[in-house]
Amino acid sequence: MSVTGDSETGGAPRWWRDPSWWRRAALTYALAFAGALLADAVGLPLPWMLGPFFLCGLVAATGVTLVSVPLGRELGQLAIGLAVGMRFTAATLVATLSLLPAMLGATVYVMAYTMIGAFLFRPLAGCRASTAFFATAAGGVADMANVAEQKGADAASVAVVHALRVSCTVAIVPILAITFGTGGSVIGAPSADPGTLLLLPLVIAGCFGAVWLLKRTPLPNPWLIGPMFLAIGLGASGIARVPVPPFVVLPAQLLIGTWLGCCFRREVLLGLPRVAMAGIVVALFMIAAAFGGANVLALLTGLPLTTSFLALAPAAVTEMVITAKAMQLDAEIVTAFHVMRIFLVCSTILVVYRLYTALRRLGGPRAS
Repeated sequence: MSVTGDSETGGAPRWWRDPSWWRRAALTYALAFAGALLADAVGLPLPWMLGPFFLCGLVAATGVTLVSVPLGRELGQLAIGLAVGMRFTAATLVATLSLLPAMLGATVYVMAYTMIGAFLFRPLAGCRASTAFFATAAGGVADMANVAEQKGADAASVAVVHALRVSCTVAIVPILAITFGTGGSVIGAPSADPGTLLLLPLVIAGCFGAVWLLKRTPLPNPWLIGPMFLAIGLGASGIARVPVPPFVVLPAQLLIGTWLGCCFRREVLLGLPRVAMAGIVVALFMIAAAFGGANVLALLTGLPLTTSFLALAPAAVTEMVITAKAMQLDAEIVTAFHVMRIFLVCSTILVVYRLYTALRRLGGPRAS
């Protein structure tokens, strides 16, 4: 179904004029809400995110067409970025900046294990070397698919593998962290009161302005980072500390989980079965590599192992931040590690690709 045309010009109706879109959206969010309630009832970690993700993903994978609201994931990220940013004080900001060398080292480690993942993925998937590299690089799916197409790689395979990597990370890492990890004692933002809540709409409006400004810079993920930067400026400086209440945070988690679940497409998974299976294997390898690196990072920096694991996870910055926040860990530090990783990967991807090509050629002549 096309949702970009216009019925007045002979094309398909736009989504807001299409009754079938509204029916699918109603079904999608009914499933998402049911998934959240079910996950909460059985004690699943992060039920408002993982419940909609699992149930909507399962239904979408059977061939049912589900739709998420336009900008649903982005609005969810805005709320999470605002909530995390408001946790910053001047002291936590200084502590986070002191870890800059560790962030750089961790990013190099992530780039190294994703490159190993590319060498593992290629024979499993039976694809071109360029496709293997961009499918496993730890950058944003849109950025990697776009560069991959320019380099002659299969953009569809790249997108599928990135979606599977994010899905595996979201499905596995929070559960492992919450089930086997140790929670922290980081105190979040102060409790909401009617006075400060009156400022919340004004701050949210400012978040949209921060997103608009950040979209014009090379910084990644503006819908998460923009509101977080604004909140850090307001909170750490003492200008205003506006707590983000649960009635904002929980729907934000539901929007993000629903969007992730809707990413599953039965026709895509069936059309690229070997690529999909190889993507799952490599995603599991990356999660294991992240856990191994987390032990070293924790030893060298004194960070809790769970915080280190979330910081080195191979995807899903928003979801890892939500997990850290739920466990009363340093969500600010987890965010900083992921922002560093995304920024460096996206800005150096072609340089690293040349290194990958050189290493591949050392092993003998291969197809590109």
